[in-house]
Amino acid sequence: MNFNISTILERLHINAKNDAFSIGGSTWGSSAGATVKKITSPVDGKVIASVKMATTANYEQAVNAAQQAFTVWRTMPAPKRGEIVRQVGDALRKYKDDLGRLVSYEMGKSLQEGWGEVQEMIDICDFAVGQSRQLYGLTMHSERTQHRMYEQYHPLGVVGIISAFNFPVAVWSWNAALAWVCGNTCIWKPSEKTPLTAIACQHIVQEVFKQNNIPDGVSCLVIGDREVGELMANDARVPLVSATGSTRMGKAVATAVAGRLGRSLLELGGNNAIIITEDANLDMALIGAVFGAVGTAGQRCTTTRRLIIHESVYESFKQKLVKAYAQIRIGNPLDEHNHMGPLIDADAVKLYLDAIVKCKNEGGKFVVKGGKLEGAGYESGCYVKPCIAEVENSFAIVQHETFAPILYLIKYKTLDEAIALQNGVPQGLSSAIMTNNLRQAEQFLSYAGSDCGIANVNIGTSGAEIGGAFGGEKETGGGRESGSDAWKVYMRRQTNTINYSTTLPLAQGIKFDL
Repeated sequence: MNFNISTILERLHINAKNDAFSIGGSTWGSSAGATVKKITSPVDGKVIASVKMATTANYEQAVNAAQQAFTVWRTMPAPKRGEIVRQVGDALRKYKDDLGRLVSYEMGKSLQEGWGEVQEMIDICDFAVGQSRQLYGLTMHSERTQHRMYEQYHPLGVVGIISAFNFPVAVWSWNAALAWVCGNTCIWKPSEKTPLTAIACQHIVQEVFKQNNIPDGVSCLVIGDREVGELMANDARVPLVSATGSTRMGKAVATAVAGRLGRSLLELGGNNAIIITEDANLDMALIGAVFGAVGTAGQRCTTTRRLIIHESVYESFKQKLVKAYAQIRIGNPLDEHNHMGPLIDADAVKLYLDAIVKCKNEGGKFVVKGGKLEGAGYESGCYVKPCIAEVENSFAIVQHETFAPILYLIKYKTLDEAIALQNGVPQGLSSAIMTNNLRQAEQFLSYAGSDCGIANVNIGTSGAEIGGAFGGEKETGGGRESGSDAWKVYMRRQTNTINYSTTLPLAQGIKFDL
């Protein structure tokens, strides 16, 4: 395992000996009196760097820079903006190895997942380049002679992006790449738990923008705590706030943004299930279930949290799971031989342990026991065991999303019952069914099937491609990011009617003679 954090920080232009913070473009620093936060890796418990948290004055500087840059950036033809984003993608390719390692070390996900997250940024840049030539509207036939009707899309202005620790850079890029080609400027508030990867990305982007004489304020970074998010949510100068995180956080953002009649794009909690039918390929189902449950140590919004298993294969599949869990290697995520790294911090460990207690108190039976790992290699105190419990879907703890590797097993008899169980939680992000039966698959995907924003057949709940719109329903927030026509949320829609006649007829045949 070849890893030197000092070398990587140096190559990514991060000076760990100084407080680092971007208030918009290439200006780095912070106002007097700013709080200094030490960034600690959950991998080994060591302090990586210190970062100054944003003040209200810093936030104001960022908004002003973004507003000024918008007046210039929006005038550039969309394909030319796409060309800049293409260069950003190429720069990310250049830094993929180092940035992926920093993601892994700062957040705790496996190195393969760290590299994968950077690849997601590259992929969305590629997607956005093509989208920059496809910001299309529609042409309609007017009821009035010699009139033409059409619709077009214009940029909104400043887009605020609030991202979560579990995907410290990818989700930002889903928003930023599309917002940029649409003509918007962006202000990014990353999680205060993982700001270094954000600083690295900001350096990479600014290097490209500087080479192309792009105004600094097109990409702004404001590292701060909850107060910065509240400023953004309540700021009428930010017409769209895209927020990723807990349902509780999303409700607060939605309330504030709606109060000023702004727009919010919410990607919130998931409580994702895989239905394993009597006609499933159990070996395929096992791979999807285990990766979905333990990937990123259960800290994905698309993590598999429930397995709804047909009674005829329940016991045999449970034994497969128990055997597979015994083979999971837990340890330093930068070691590619390990499957699972640590939770993000001590608070996450406490929530995990509390959830186990609550599950037991409600009658849950653990077939693979959990607990905190201690000893050599686990000095950070953030490593835990993935566990499996037999439960009822109605348990309060099962209805709740615990951001940790706890997998719940639920038995069913009929597919109608399984779908009802799948839908019987407040969240509605990702779902899957494992079956070789065409009728079962089609029923799951029908209007009477999964109520989630993502519904898969014979793959797990985790691991979405950027080509499809990503998001969920109910308490997941209803937002859509990434592919398909998700670009439209970053624009305002305008209907245009052109009269090229010599008279002025009114619609609906109304007469107004003077």
